[in-house]
Amino acid sequence: MRIYLKIAFSLTLFLFSAEVISQEEQKVIQIDSQDDLGNVDDAFQEYFFEALKQKAIENHEKAINALIKCLAIDASNAAVFLELGKNYNALEEYEEARTYLEKARTAEPENEAVLAELYQTYFLNNQFKEALPVVEELAAVNAGFSEDLANLYVINKKYDSALQLLNELDEQWGNSSYRNMLRNQIYAKTGNIDAHIQDLERKIEEDPKEEQNYLNLIFVYSEEGNTDKAFEVAKKLQEMNPASELVHLALYKFHLTDEASEEAVNSMKIIFRSEEIDMETKFKVLNDFLIYVSQNPELEEELVEVVKLFSEDEENPKLYGKLGLFHLEINKKAQALKFFELALLGEIKDFTLLKHTLSLQLELKRSQEAKQLSERALENFPSQPLLYLFNGTALNQLGEFTEAEEMLTFGLDYLIDDLPMELEFYRQLEVAYSGLKNHKKAAEFRKMAAELEKETIDE
Repeated sequence: MRIYLKIAFSLTLFLFSAEVISQEEQKVIQIDSQDDLGNVDDAFQEYFFEALKQKAIENHEKAINALIKCLAIDASNAAVFLELGKNYNALEEYEEARTYLEKARTAEPENEAVLAELYQTYFLNNQFKEALPVVEELAAVNAGFSEDLANLYVINKKYDSALQLLNELDEQWGNSSYRNMLRNQIYAKTGNIDAHIQDLERKIEEDPKEEQNYLNLIFVYSEEGNTDKAFEVAKKLQEMNPASELVHLALYKFHLTDEASEEAVNSMKIIFRSEEIDMETKFKVLNDFLIYVSQNPELEEELVEVVKLFSEDEENPKLYGKLGLFHLEINKKAQALKFFELALLGEIKDFTLLKHTLSLQLELKRSQEAKQLSERALENFPSQPLLYLFNGTALNQLGEFTEAEEMLTFGLDYLIDDLPMELEFYRQLEVAYSGLKNHKKAAEFRKMAAELEKETIDE
């Protein structure tokens, strides 16, 4: 019968982007196993196959009971020990599983199915030290477990053994992203930078067209503060592949550091046009550029030009929103509003973006736009009092006092425990009633605003 053993590995890899990426990889191993019952009587077979039936329908307790009856007939049957181990594993009773599987291992030391199940038991119970000798035996009879063994060497901090095995596997099977992850994890844990550099240089020599090795080496040098070496590797990659887009993920940083603005912008344009580079990475590059532009305001036009490269991308609204926040932080409100409005062309359901946009529209006396936008926003957020306040304020600015009074009064009904917003509602209602020549009501809300303002100050 076929047994499928699934072991989940959680590995850490330091990639060029300077992020630590956590990757879970599921490894599926197929093992051929025969349940050799030996010479047994009918009662034994009946109990054994009853156990298999109960296990198949996940009734593991009944399966165990049937297997215990088998042991009463034959107390040393390895197949029974194995099945008991499987059922106890399914119940997550790992100590019981281990007990029976170790008995099966003693009876049949080279039984691959027994070793595989015992490996699973130790691994699932986080007993990695105990799992190691089991997997060493497994890898000796089935090379498919060699990477499992390398992983366990890493977990058990046997880094030299892990590296030796990984190198042997690379020689036998070629390069592997999984083994590269293990190797990078070792270098990260040990801080053996020289070995890491030598390994990457060896890989570049063996396969000079593999870009990731260059990028990883650039990252290692950059982390060590050796920017000259990192830049040298980046130029080497560009010479090897002049059409490389990934190399500009390194080059733009070097150009920014050297204040080579034109070269930095050119590299970023390549990054932003690239279909090979994911949007999250592009956002990080944009953030770096925003910081640079804040220190070099003469490059603002270049910033706008760079952003236009995203004009056909579905993530474009998010980018315009980032640019709006950038200009808002440096107190360029008209520019910020322009980008916020561009962002809203594609996304009317972002409430934070709506708040920024409406606030600036009202502050800059773009009253008609604020009226229209707040009306559209209320279609999506009909119970948000802030939108009623924005709309009422815009109507007041336009001299539409009747509509303003109606909207503000309606919005107050949605307001709960927000004194600053309540104060603004009262102030705008005073404006509306003053515009309507209802001086009594205006005075009433002026008094309410004054009392609430005093209450707010006292708190």
